Amino acid sequence: MTELRRALDAHAWDRSIGLWDAYFAVAWTATLAFVCAADHPGAPARTVAGGLLVALVPWYVILGRKLLQEDPPDERRALVYLGGAMALFLPSAILADGMRLVSFALIPQCFMTLRTRWALTAVTVINLVPLVGWALLRHPSGEDLFSSSLFASVTLVFSVVIGGWIIRIIEQSWERAELIAELEASRHEVSRLSAAHGALAERERLSREIHDTLAQGFTSLLMLVQAVEAELEHDVPQARRHLALMAETARQNLAEARALVAGGTPADLEGASLPDALRRLAARHDAEVEVTGPVRALPAGPEVVVLRSCQEALANARKHAGGSASLAIALTYADETLTLSVSDDGCGFDPSAPTGGYGLSGLRARAAGVGGTAEVRSAPGEGTIVTVRLPVLPVLGGAS
Repeated sequence: MTELRRALDAHAWDRSIGLWDAYFAVAWTATLAFVCAADHPGAPARTVAGGLLVALVPWYVILGRKLLQEDPPDERRALVYLGGAMALFLPSAILADGMRLVSFALIPQCFMTLRTRWALTAVTVINLVPLVGWALLRHPSGEDLFSSSLFASVTLVFSVVIGGWIIRIIEQSWERAELIAELEASRHEVSRLSAAHGALAERERLSREIHDTLAQGFTSLLMLVQAVEAELEHDVPQARRHLALMAETARQNLAEARALVAGGTPADLEGASLPDALRRLAARHDAEVEVTGPVRALPAGPEVVVLRSCQEALANARKHAGGSASLAIALTYADETLTLSVSDDGCGFDPSAPTGGYGLSGLRARAAGVGGTAEVRSAPGEGTIVTVRLPVLPVLGGAS
């Protein structure tokens, strides 16, 4: 409602009452001057007509101006105002035909304040009643009656045309005001939905980042703690190696947390190439790494997706395939694609079976976010292969 009110406040007539005042003043002054300078009718009739014309000024100032500024005007008050104005105008126009000039000031007000049916009725009365009254009172010659009738007819047609134009302008202004209000409301709704979508997207991004970094790191720490507990009594050197790996994992988790808060590059990729980052990651999971194709720097997006996908695949392999399973990482650079493959020889599973975890769905969402695909191939007892293919910029001057 507030937006509609603001739109309506921009209507042209809300800012142009001064122009209507000037128009009324010019029409009133011209009419009075014309009547005073005329030879007919006699002075008494012209005096009465002029007195009625003078009374029209305060009537307009007191009621008319305020009514014209209302949006929409109160129709009952409009009928009172125009009824009073015609009560002053019609007798003066019958007494002195020159008084009809002031009708050009009254006719637009009819269309601005009344509905179409009432406006047309009022305009017809303003144009025809003075002619009929004048003819009955003065008994003019045929030539004078014809010229006056022609003038009244032209004035009536002009009134209808200009009145229809005014009504169309008002209706269009209302329609545009409502449209502006609807557009403004739609803009606010789009802004609200955009903000909500952005918040949801950011929440999903943070969920993926936390799952692929901090959560996996804490899972590794928990597994290492369990291993150390089992090794303390019979294999102290191995327990110490696992303690060192715990410290390294904790430092890595801290670096990932700082990178996550700062929104920067993942810790493994900081100052390193993607193959080096995968080798560091593979060392923490006792996995083998094979890199094929021409290694080159790529945009941060695909490299981050490959690193996070590899983290997720390795964590799932250690969690479900068992600590004794062999892990292999293959990274292939092609002209227009970058392919990551993480495989294990563990117990495998049925990929079509429903799971309550976030990992595989998050992995597919990451790949789709940069226009790529993620595929999981596995079967019970046959191990698992996770393959991520991402589009990258082609090599300039590549192989023909």
